[in-house]
Amino acid sequence: MARFLVTYHTAGMPQDPESVATARKAFVEWAVKAGPALADPGAPVRSTLVISGNGSHDGWTAPPFLGWSVIEARDWNEAARVVSDHPFILMGCVLQISEPITGDLNALGTAAT
Repeated sequence: MARFLVTYHTAGMPQDPESVATARKAFVEWAVKAGPALADPGAPVRSTLVISGNGSHDGWTAPPFLGWSVIEARDWNEAARVVSDHPFILMGCVLQISEPITGDLNALGTAAT
């Protein structure tokens, strides 16, 4: 099984306590449904520090990255099926699935320290 990083991107998520509770409940229900495919439920992101060639500043890149999870699946298609009914999609989020490079980074020409 491969692991896929799922990141949540949106211009805004609910901030009021009732909406946050509703979003959290929907996520938990989805997580139960996802079962063992949800290898790590991840976490929301509280704040960010952006670092670039122009220096650093508090804030977000566009679109903002607001949280993450890790899905375990046979391939991209299965990973996409697992997140296809994620409740955050209905709330306006865009979910990005990324497959990390695994193995010996030295074999890629990268000096691991």
